[in-house]
Amino acid sequence: MDERKGSLGLTRRLHSGRSAEEALKGVDLNCNVEALIENPLNHLTPEQLQRDVRAFTREKGLDEYAELLERGAQIAKDPQFFEAISGVTDREKQALRDERSRRFRQPRALYLTIVICSIGAAVQGWDQTGSNGANLNWPQDFGLNTNRKSNDFWILGLVNAAPYLAASVIGCWLSHPLNYYLGRRGVVFVAAWFCFFSVLGSACTQTWVQLFVCRLLLGIGMGTKASTIPVLAAESSPASIRGSLVMGWQLWVAFGIFLGFSANLVLYQLGDLAWRLQLGSAVIPAIPLIIGIYFCPESPRWYIKKHRYDDAFKSLRRLRNTPLQAARDLYYIHAQVRLEELMLGDGDITLSEGKQQYSSSGRYANRFVQLFTIARIRRATLAASVVMIAQQMCGINIMAFYSSTLFTDANASERSALLVSWGFGLINFVFALPAVRSIDRFGRRNLLLFTFPHMAWTLLAAGFCFYIPNDSPAHLGMITLFVYLFAAFYSPGEGPVPFTYSAEAFPLFHREVGMSLAVSINLFWAGVLTVVYPKMSDALTPTGAIGFFAGLNIIAFLMIFLWVPETKQRTLEELDYIFAVPTSKHMHYQVAKVLPYSFKRYILRRDVELEPLYKFPSTL
Repeated sequence: MDERKGSLGLTRRLHSGRSAEEALKGVDLNCNVEALIENPLNHLTPEQLQRDVRAFTREKGLDEYAELLERGAQIAKDPQFFEAISGVTDREKQALRDERSRRFRQPRALYLTIVICSIGAAVQGWDQTGSNGANLNWPQDFGLNTNRKSNDFWILGLVNAAPYLAASVIGCWLSHPLNYYLGRRGVVFVAAWFCFFSVLGSACTQTWVQLFVCRLLLGIGMGTKASTIPVLAAESSPASIRGSLVMGWQLWVAFGIFLGFSANLVLYQLGDLAWRLQLGSAVIPAIPLIIGIYFCPESPRWYIKKHRYDDAFKSLRRLRNTPLQAARDLYYIHAQVRLEELMLGDGDITLSEGKQQYSSSGRYANRFVQLFTIARIRRATLAASVVMIAQQMCGINIMAFYSSTLFTDANASERSALLVSWGFGLINFVFALPAVRSIDRFGRRNLLLFTFPHMAWTLLAAGFCFYIPNDSPAHLGMITLFVYLFAAFYSPGEGPVPFTYSAEAFPLFHREVGMSLAVSINLFWAGVLTVVYPKMSDALTPTGAIGFFAGLNIIAFLMIFLWVPETKQRTLEELDYIFAVPTSKHMHYQVAKVLPYSFKRYILRRDVELEPLYKFPSTL
């Protein structure tokens, strides 16, 4: 057996020590029927913990930090009683207190990482909306007949969909091998160059085929970047504010969309060059992304996955306020990851009738198959897929890709259509700002369940407003009002949640391939909608097409209610226990407990309490 698989320290005790087995008897990372959220260090005696830490430091070459890691491990075991642990300085105690009272007091390196990730998100948003304004002009320059009865209209949809199809089929799946060899930062660096050169090429194309190829290359960069940046942010952030920091992806995608709409509005009067500059302007945010990414620390969890613990500790020291917090997180991550590796597999570990089998071949294929065959990972796959596909079901990207065309259909002039689209982008960004706080306070699931019904009725209202006579000033005004309200409800809910949720749902050894699948699902359906929406709108009329998406919002609400568990304020490793709860138990709880509670509390206005699903030991 490979030495690293010979589970040292904690995990050896967990799986071979009788007392530890008894202590963890009710917790199974594949079937946590008691919904117990467990700390794997809880049941170790101080002597056992000390021996484990010493064995860990010897094996990983961290002997010079042995004393620091021992104190960190004690805090990881009993986080509520750090004040009583000997050797903890006043400065360290204050930093630990700040984790609860001043959660956003974090080191500069962490915020630098989030800023660079946010720039990468802005690139994504700007890339999406450059084509929105360009669609009004480039087809004519390339001799396409944009009459909706013409087959050339399919070409328009195909060119617009090219980045999303390439991202879902190629870009997302390249992220796993690229992450393996280059790390999170390396993947972002490579993706940024794709986004840089492809948009420059788009601005210089002479035929629709050339534009199509450039946008395919753009999709490769978008797919690898979208699969990696939220993971880098999630793996670098502390649990208490992870949602707030990782949701920066969608917040700054929204800001990039706003910048793209702004560029469209500024450049549309430049004649024949307008659409070329609208597409090429997306090169601007790619430049600081290329320059800044290597100033950020690499993901400490990526280093741990590569068994580079010294580098992981250096990275954590930059990402936490004190070395003690870095030591605590290093050992706690190690403890959970070793348990995770043995019980779920690292891609070359498979489970057969409860026995571990090791294989050095087919690691990537094994990890992909395990997304559907290992119960804990399958539940994460289901939940992440639901929130990702719901983003396309809600109809937001129809507005992002075709808002100018939609408002032109509402008899707006080209300038008015671009101006109204600019307002849509501004609202999309501004109303995402409250989620910075609410995503960790109210939770991912609650935000989704609150906003989806409102997105449904606002879309339905916008669709019916097309029946207002075209010559009425209220025609465009009422359509715009309800589209803006739709964006206002989308931005704090289904906007930030999908990428945040998917980046945190999967265990470490399956995080890249799981995120690749989730992002691939999202971008594939974005591509499909981009291709078919023009014909759908023609066949169903704008009212019918928008009403169709209003209905999809209700279906998405039901899927989220039944299949998406809450993940707020738990470490990435503790989420193993959340997703170990069987789907049937989660669904039964929602139907048998949450529904009656909601009816009594909000309809009958009774003072009732909801029995919690998850149980947290008092020692946590």
